[in-house]
Amino acid sequence: MKAERELAEGDAAPDFTLPSSTGDKVKLSSLKGKNVVLYFYPKDDTPGCTKEACSFRDNLPKFQNLDAVVLGVSKDSFDSHKKFIEKYGLNFTLLSDEELKAHKLYDTWKEKNMYGKKYWGTERSTFVIDKNGRIKKIFRRVNVDGHEKEVLEALQSA
Repeated sequence: MKAERELAEGDAAPDFTLPSSTGDKVKLSSLKGKNVVLYFYPKDDTPGCTKEACSFRDNLPKFQNLDAVVLGVSKDSFDSHKKFIEKYGLNFTLLSDEELKAHKLYDTWKEKNMYGKKYWGTERSTFVIDKNGRIKKIFRRVNVDGHEKEVLEALQSA
């Protein structure tokens, strides 16, 4: 179930409903009227993913000032997300995509190659979605250092 064409800035954000770390289900389209930072990351409590999550945590007031909701998505379970949130005091919602529904809609489930070994995994990606539910900015193969600043700049630009 690969996207027919790659998502582009200006496209309507594909809708999905996923279980969240709060115990509720989150339907992306229900967030229309707010900006959404939808970021896909490989795994809870690993070095790069922790650094990325903590940078969003530490800057959450700046995102909230821009009327933005931050949502982290990985294929980890509800229990894994809960432990990750508690360990690092994360103050935003994590979504559990164990069946890879959102990953496939956003084309973030990719074949990867490490040391000559091929495997499937999450391509670290962020989608900035505007208040009308359109993709404003796409960041693929994200480098976590300074990424929150890039995302804030994308939210601030008209």
